[in-house]
Amino acid sequence: MTNKLKALYLLPEHNWQLIYGPEEQRDIAAQVELITPTQIEPTQLSIWHGQLDSVEAIFSGWGMPKMDAVFFNIFPNLKVLFYGAGAVSGFVTDEVWQRDVTISNANVANGVSVAEYTTAQIILCLKQTWQQAQRVRQMQTFQAARTHVTGVYGSTVGLVSLGAIGRMVAERLRAFNVRLITYDPFVSQEVAHSLNIELCSLDEVFQRSDVITCHTPWLPETVGMLTGALFRQMKPRASFINTARGAVIKENEMIQVLSERPDLFAVLDVTYPEPPPTDSPLYRLPNVLLTPHIAGSMDSECRRMGRMMVDELGRWLRGEPLQHRVTRAYARAFG
Repeated sequence: MTNKLKALYLLPEHNWQLIYGPEEQRDIAAQVELITPTQIEPTQLSIWHGQLDSVEAIFSGWGMPKMDAVFFNIFPNLKVLFYGAGAVSGFVTDEVWQRDVTISNANVANGVSVAEYTTAQIILCLKQTWQQAQRVRQMQTFQAARTHVTGVYGSTVGLVSLGAIGRMVAERLRAFNVRLITYDPFVSQEVAHSLNIELCSLDEVFQRSDVITCHTPWLPETVGMLTGALFRQMKPRASFINTARGAVIKENEMIQVLSERPDLFAVLDVTYPEPPPTDSPLYRLPNVLLTPHIAGSMDSECRRMGRMMVDELGRWLRGEPLQHRVTRAYARAFG
């Protein structure tokens, strides 16, 4: 007879293996009683009806099914969900909060990968790496290509929004001699000063920055927040990076400015819609680097999210507060 927490994995097999590697599975198995030795496919959940009444904890990730009344008919005794990924808006319903189910997610762990990608792109953009590579290919020589490089030393990096990922990017940039400025209406002057970041208006960020990096969440009030008028204010040879959400940009207006100003450069890891339509100029503009939403966790990086859920499991079993608990307000505001 065991008093261990009764648990299972509920997510597609591919994502299960990505997020919960052998070490994570070992450490979870040592602390809980797994109802099944492998994961359950969300698409096959209905065939388990009546067999999962005792489940108290679920480990999941991308592919988590909607937690509605039908779901809770299958899991009537669920207490906690360890979600080894980021946004929860795709599956959380009011039923979750009415039943007082605790959710922890790995949004912070996923954000580490985004911050790493963004920091790398900032340095590459300050060196005009992508433009230089294009010139070398076109001119088949080095000498004429090595011009108009901003460089890292003494440059200005502007952060649009200073949430968790924006702060991780700022922390990584402390290793470089750059000036940091930010626009975030929810950050006080005192907090910005403590982070050694200058708080500015959105216009100032676009006017003064050599590289602008966007970390704004997709909310009703942020849709289309970055307009063509802002992009037109960018410094000569400045760059823009977006690893947040494409919907925060008025994309057609941005495309128009990029078409008119070949001196500007944009690194877009996200678009709206995603991917862009096949006739989108984003595929053809020479001053756009389009990457297929790769800033977040990929392959082995996903294990960081699984490890975070293992750590949260330990806190849950010890009766300690979860470090990455998702509140109703957070889920509503940030997805």
